[in-house]
Amino acid sequence: MTAQNVQQWFESSLGQYLIEHEQCYFDQVVANIFGYNAVQIGWPQFNFLRLNRMPFHFSVGLETGASLRAAPGFLPIQSNSMDLVILPHALEFNANPHQILREVHRVLIPEGHVVISGFNPFSLWGMCHYLRSTRREFPWNGQFIALSRLKDWLKLLDFEMAGGRLCCYTPPFKQEKWRKRLSFMEAAGDRWWPISGGVYFLHA
Repeated sequence: MTAQNVQQWFESSLGQYLIEHEQCYFDQVVANIFGYNAVQIGWPQFNFLRLNRMPFHFSVGLETGASLRAAPGFLPIQSNSMDLVILPHALEFNANPHQILREVHRVLIPEGHVVISGFNPFSLWGMCHYLRSTRREFPWNGQFIALSRLKDWLKLLDFEMAGGRLCCYTPPFKQEKWRKRLSFMEAAGDRWWPISGGVYFLHA
């Protein structure tokens, strides 16, 4: 999977639908987290820290555009120095998500925050991960992590859950017209099938 293929997916109607929802959630959450230093790990082409008011923001990753080129599992960042770390889908596209979380725990101050987004394997979006026709394509080629498992991993690192939500209840059709016809699913998702959103967010 080339960087060009990934960028083309983000430029598609479905990719824009995803980013719109992700940006909305991160904007709401990071605006109310205070401190001095914040870092975004992964997807540096999108500024999910844009509404955070800390004086110093930067991004880390191996992708073009990252402020600091480094592997997410081995952060060249001083221990106990970050107030906020956000992980937009960084865990499911890395061979060792546990190592990334250990590094996040190491660099955060004791009262620091981590905000994570991930694809929900138990959703209509998650089904695409198992289909032969799509599982080699981005983003369905990621190793989707169940929300319950992610919570267990964070608890083992002594994180406390502070919030979260799910979104993207509409099936991941490539054609926008089909998603619009089923847009009622988005509005009803939180009420009628709250655990089946295609994307989850977790704040700890």
